[in-house]
Amino acid sequence: MSLKDLRGNWNYPTDIRFGVDRILELPAVCREINIARPLLVTDHNLASVPMIRDAVDNCNASGLHCRVFSGVQGNPTKANVTCGVDAYKSNGHDGIIGFGGGSALDVGKAIALMVGQKRSLWDFEDREDWFKRANVAGMSRVIAVPTTSGTGSEVGRAAVITDEDEHVKKIIYHPNMMPVRVIADPTLTTGLSSELTAAVGMDALSHNLEAFSSPVYHPMAHGIALEGTKLIM
Repeated sequence: MSLKDLRGNWNYPTDIRFGVDRILELPAVCREINIARPLLVTDHNLASVPMIRDAVDNCNASGLHCRVFSGVQGNPTKANVTCGVDAYKSNGHDGIIGFGGGSALDVGKAIALMVGQKRSLWDFEDREDWFKRANVAGMSRVIAVPTTSGTGSEVGRAAVITDEDEHVKKIIYHPNMMPVRVIADPTLTTGLSSELTAAVGMDALSHNLEAFSSPVYHPMAHGIALEGTKLIM
């Protein structure tokens, strides 16, 4: 079986479109969930890569109004999220495309949460039931386009953001931060360096080992962890 034969749609738990060249479906996916003015959130290193330009051009050629926010750093901070919220509001966007590795996806999800909030970002840290503080109606929708195999952020309900004042990473959580669509196109990973490819492979392995070793047993997660480990090896 060739890579081009590996193509399909499934939900686990969000709606995933997997396959070669499925990034070309990005405008259609935006329209499915009524996004007409997406803000594409990525990191500053990826912003100049042709895949970003191609995605934006494809969206705009299809009648969407897509702009790029690339103010995302590794280990993203609250300032990254705040700048993204300002870009979202100033240009009248109505949805988020998180495009890149874990940092870009996390910031995209955090922006989608914060565009409708009056509280501080830290008021939505994953503690007790703090997520109930959020104005759900003000939250935006997210399409996730992962470019690495190791993050898992595309199917998560949280974002890891660094609190620079306290020098600690915090988990920002809300059930509605889950992306509503994922486009997982393996061709987006082919331009990565060998070092980064190896690193994200180890990241994926660590996620599988964590799931396999969890004291909370779930048969589907257990099976996926075993199969994922076999594929990585």
